[in-house]
Order: sequence, then structure tokens, then C-alpha cells
Amino acid sequence: MTRAMLAFIVHRDERLMRRVNRWPAPRWIRVWMMAATRGGDGWLWYAMGFVILAFGGAERFRALGAAILAEGVGIALFLRLKKATGRRRPCAYGEPHCWAELLPPDQFSFPSGHTITAFAVAVSLSLFYPGLTIGLLFCAASVAASRILLGMHFVSDVVTGAIIGTALALGAECILRLA
Repeated sequence: MTRAMLAFIVHRDERLMRRVNRWPAPRWIRVWMMAATRGGDGWLWYAMGFVILAFGGAERFRALGAAILAEGVGIALFLRLKKATGRRRPCAYGEPHCWAELLPPDQFSFPSGHTITAFAVAVSLSLFYPGLTIGLLFCAASVAASRILLGMHFVSDVVTGAIIGTALALGAECILRLA
């Protein structure tokens, strides 16, 4: 990626961050985004795992295996990438956020670990249970949007996280189908 392209993305990210930070979102959006980000902390995906385990039929173990594999690789990957890139979070820019006061889980922004995990699990399970796709992707997209709207990540962090999580899910599903 050229420096000009990277500068363009960073400039757009920072401009959007300032607009989001000043937006007095309606209460229902604030509640939804807080719930989504807390769900993205893991409890939503653990609950989904228990539901799949209990009611997932013959594919349940492979589906959960794919989700766990994609999620595990995703966590290892985002931890390394965050340290390697060292990108500061939007909340570190000194721009006050008008309604969210969350503390970030770490100091680095790129890529969004919540988003990687959300898409890794949602896409993995969707591949085994197509009837759940809309609901799972809605949950993953809600987690991703919450990270932007709560001032934890830039748009490019979340888009990259969604791409990585999806790729890991596709890879994990392929590996487990071949096994």
C-alpha cells in the first residue's frame, strides 16, 4: 500500500472519528451499541456456542470446531498485529466523546479484535447453519459498528477486522470439511 493511500485512509478515519464523537446519538442507539460491544466481549458467542452444542444436530461439533479455530487464530493474529502496527485508538486523540465513556481493553487500535472474533464466529457458524446467517451477521455487524460508535476503533480497523475474521472462518471451515 502506498503512503498516499495510507494517508488518505488515516485522514478519512480521523475525520469520521471527529464527527462520530460529536454525534449525540438517540438513546436506543446508545443502548444497542453498549449491548453489542459487551456481547462482543465474548458472552454472546459463548451463549451461541452452548445453543449450537445443545441443538446443532450432527454438524454441531464441526461447526463449533470451525468457530473455535477461526476465533483462536484471530485472537493470536490481532494481538500480534496490534503490537506491530502500534496505531493509537480514537479515544487517545484527546477528542472528547459526547456520550460514551468506555475504557479500551488495550492501547492499540488496528485491527479490531472484537470485529475479528465476531466475524470469525458468525461466518463459521453461518457456513454450517445457513438459516442463522442473517441473525449471526446482524450480531457481528452490530459489534463492529459499536466499536466505531463508542470511539474504540476507526472504520479501517473494523473493516480490516471483518475481512480477517471472514477469511479465517472460510479457512477453518475448509480445513474441517476436509478432515
